[in-house]
Amino acid sequence: MDKNNLIGMVLIFVCLMAYMQLNQPTTEQIAEEERLRDSIALAQETNVNADEEGSISNENTSTSIAELSDSLKQMELGKKYGYFAAAGSGTEENPVLENDLVKITFSSKGGKIKEVLLKEYFTLLPDSSGTNIQAALKLMEDQKDRFDYIFPIQGTGKIRSGDLFFNTQKNGNTITFRADAGNGRYFEQKYSLSPDNYELAYDIKFEGLKDIVQSGESNIELHWKNYLGKLEKSTYYERIYSSTYFKAAEDDMSYCSCTSDGEEDADGEPVAWLSHSNQFFNSSLMTNGKPFQSAFMTTKMLTDEDDDLKILDSKIKIPFGQSASESFAMKMYIGPNEFERLAAFDNELQDIVPFGKSVFGTVNRWIVRPLFNVLSKYIGSMGIVILVLTFLIKLVLYPLTYKMLYSQSKMAALKPRLAKMKEKLKDDTQAQQVESMKMYREYGVNPMGGCLPIFLQMPIWIALYRFFPASIEFRQESFLWASDLSSYDAFFQLPFEIPMVGSHLSLFTLLWAVTTVMYTYYNTKHMDFSGQPAAMKYMQYMMPIMFMGFFNSYASGLTAYLFFSNLFNIGQTLITKNFIIDHEKIKLELEENKKKPKKKGGFQERMASMMEEQKKKQEAIQAEQKKRKKK
Repeated sequence: MDKNNLIGMVLIFVCLMAYMQLNQPTTEQIAEEERLRDSIALAQETNVNADEEGSISNENTSTSIAELSDSLKQMELGKKYGYFAAAGSGTEENPVLENDLVKITFSSKGGKIKEVLLKEYFTLLPDSSGTNIQAALKLMEDQKDRFDYIFPIQGTGKIRSGDLFFNTQKNGNTITFRADAGNGRYFEQKYSLSPDNYELAYDIKFEGLKDIVQSGESNIELHWKNYLGKLEKSTYYERIYSSTYFKAAEDDMSYCSCTSDGEEDADGEPVAWLSHSNQFFNSSLMTNGKPFQSAFMTTKMLTDEDDDLKILDSKIKIPFGQSASESFAMKMYIGPNEFERLAAFDNELQDIVPFGKSVFGTVNRWIVRPLFNVLSKYIGSMGIVILVLTFLIKLVLYPLTYKMLYSQSKMAALKPRLAKMKEKLKDDTQAQQVESMKMYREYGVNPMGGCLPIFLQMPIWIALYRFFPASIEFRQESFLWASDLSSYDAFFQLPFEIPMVGSHLSLFTLLWAVTTVMYTYYNTKHMDFSGQPAAMKYMQYMMPIMFMGFFNSYASGLTAYLFFSNLFNIGQTLITKNFIIDHEKIKLELEENKKKPKKKGGFQERMASMMEEQKKKQEAIQAEQKKRKKK
């Protein structure tokens, strides 16, 4: 090696050493790199944990990743999200779709709905003085909510779509979110809002994901979790009327328990739709063709002290055919429980309105509800609608009422004869009962004739009990002193709480109880209670007082109906007994019945025979006891 080559090598070495010295990180830079590495290691140990589905949660490490240099950042994203590394970071965008009814805000993180504002409905919130003021009504707005697809990715594990940032494209009233999985692969969600409804067309697309999803997977799980907010005045009834409803493709609608924690498993059966429903509003996910593979649903009751009403948690299996490119079409409805809107889907979604599933639900859906709809077209006040409906029901049932009052009048006409007989046999109550049955049969009087019409009216009463707190048409509709016919009317607010009653008194309930006692007294003052225990006579007066505690917190629409019903009952009774029924004619009828030959058999004769037989047995027992005493 000559002298020039040696000098050149020395110079190159000197330059290299100088370059390395000049570019060597400072002590502060070295410390910062160590801090970042330590924070990543600590986050991986404590925060990157598998949740109950085995998916990865990265919320607490996203900041650390963002602080890394580009090369380290991509490396960490690759570890966490595998093929979806490109979607592992980004900036959240909040595009909006809206029409005249609803405003839906989305989040590009997860490509999901962030909140839904219903423009025509409000909730009532108390201000500092305790006065209720209107506030915007929003659904699916809780930050704890989830709407995540869980992808089992080869070599990475389970990835939640809620952790990914989606590219956003908006075109008119359609928004498309796409999560990049590299090499032309992606997961896409597309939402299209209808112009005049609460309906969203919702389609998802798996493009090239068969190459990265674990082999053998036949479904992708959708984890949908709602923390239902408190939207109504009476949280007790709102809680028990809120639940998860679903419909198996080949079966009727079913639901989780409304009154306690519950769970329902479709048990591998295909599911047509699933709905998370409040008392008057719902968020529903429906298939548009091919059904969901299955679903598992749980509900958790929360207390009045909690911020939320209930937790509804559903795990839905979306079919995945391992194709190079495949789509799955769905629909969403996020809005009020308006029967006609839900029925328009033609998939029994209207059954989530809690009218009941038995004969009472049928009466509500196809008799009471259509009648209310017709009346409300011509009458502006829902309270007046209730009043008119009460009148119509009483008019239709008047033949039964007349029969009941006519039977009571016959009993009143027979009462003096019964009184004479009982005075004669005052020391023998069993003989009184036997003779009473003979007289009923002899004069053609049925002591139970006034009861049958009452039992025939029971289905209507029970149906209306379910109708008022389930019908959104009465929500926040005021009438007289009631501010909301779907909830209780707090006419008197108490400074203390009464057990079984609460801290308020409902005036409609008080009026119903008072008029019930008055009506009962008038109807029974001519009835014969001498053969019955004294408690039976007074129990009928105690019942309205006992039921006050129940009705005090119930829908004021129902208690208004019950009060109006009592007023009509009293009016019908007074008019019928004083102006329509001919009491002299009834007396003549009783005498004619006495003269007629009596048919053998029949209920009254069998009852009389049974009592006569019982009397003979009792007399035999008494005779035997007397013989033993003499001995």
